[in-house]
Amino acid sequence: METEFIFNRTDGVEDIHLCYESENVSCIMEITPLTIRVLLYILLGSLSVITMCGNLLVIISIIYFKQLHTPTNYLILSLAMSDLLVGAVVLPFSMALSVSSCWYLADVICQVGRSLDTSLTTSSILNLCFISTDRYYAVCQPLRYRAKINVHVAAIMIVVSWGISVVGGISIIFMGFSQGKCEGRCFIFHIPISSIMGCIFSFYLPAIIMLSIYLKIFLVAQRQALSIQNTNCQSMKSGASVTKKERKATKTLAIVMGVFLICWTPFFLCVTFQPLSNYSIPVPLIETLSWLAMSNSMLNPFVYAFFYSWFRAAFRMIISGKIFQGDFANSKLL
Repeated sequence: METEFIFNRTDGVEDIHLCYESENVSCIMEITPLTIRVLLYILLGSLSVITMCGNLLVIISIIYFKQLHTPTNYLILSLAMSDLLVGAVVLPFSMALSVSSCWYLADVICQVGRSLDTSLTTSSILNLCFISTDRYYAVCQPLRYRAKINVHVAAIMIVVSWGISVVGGISIIFMGFSQGKCEGRCFIFHIPISSIMGCIFSFYLPAIIMLSIYLKIFLVAQRQALSIQNTNCQSMKSGASVTKKERKATKTLAIVMGVFLICWTPFFLCVTFQPLSNYSIPVPLIETLSWLAMSNSMLNPFVYAFFYSWFRAAFRMIISGKIFQGDFANSKLL
């Protein structure tokens, strides 16, 4: 349905390519050289494959090894599922939009793609919120941790995070989608107030809550470390090893949250100021920040592998195929 017409200027003639032949305003097609398109497909396709493989390793590790069957790791499993779906569904969808500026598929596919994008983003940040809650009880209230956080509670957290995410994604289809100012593109056009409020409730507010929780955890962990240094009691030393283990887990998961915020904050700031700036922010900048945000789904498995020796051991067993050679489900990974 691509069309072409002549646009007269005082200094000459220029070919203008439209996405659709329409009586309404149609988006102008951005012509990308073949070499750049091929490089984009290779780069973005590799990002998608690495994201899927890395998170699949995390998922298999937690499901297969019984040592990893803990409430915290179940929340990490839910986060890895979100990231895996980002790599399998959202990244190919976004790659098609980035390489070709025009959208030739049905509008419903565009709506479903944007809905999944919103759902998985919301799921990730809600999973991180619940992980921060888990770490709060583990470090700040260790004696109450097993009573407050167990497998049943973790399952409820996971159901709530995915339930809210699905509702938010569906609302995009019924409330937030519009072709916007021209035909032939796939994007969400929000009323400015609803766009800003959506960013506040889906990102800024949860981010502030997580940062507040981790700040509290940091202050408590500092006091615990000082208390451990000032005592010579053997019983305290045995208890200190558990506290140290929890602090290490908290530090790792805080880094996961920090990486998430570094990747996603520029994009949400851009989305927030876009309606305020009368949609003057260039589309290539928005797409670049969007890819920076989605690259977060690839980074989490590397954080686990770098900080957790038992995740590294599990990854090695899976990659080498040892898990198919015998019963390693009860193997010690430490």
